[in-house]
Amino acid sequence: MAVAALTTLPLEPWKPLQKKPLPAGRPREWYVSHNRRLKAMRLAIALLDSGVYHPSKADNDTIRSTAERLGIHPPSDTTCRMVRALIHSSR
Repeated sequence: MAVAALTTLPLEPWKPLQKKPLPAGRPREWYVSHNRRLKAMRLAIALLDSGVYHPSKADNDTIRSTAERLGIHPPSDTTCRMVRALIHSSR
């Protein structure tokens, strides 16, 4: 006889993880590229959640308006390219 187990989801909203300090002693370029990748991932996730599933639909204006809506500083052209690459690779 099989018994199904139901799990209940917590009622409190999702909370982001606490930030940890970045490791010290790395070259400045490492920190810049690390933060750029994090920003690109946040923007790609937000765009995918809003229904933008194809990189051609994610032009620079769309990405920058999403960043403004999220309260993130406007991304550079390089970060916008990274966002489109992440959206493309998720397919």
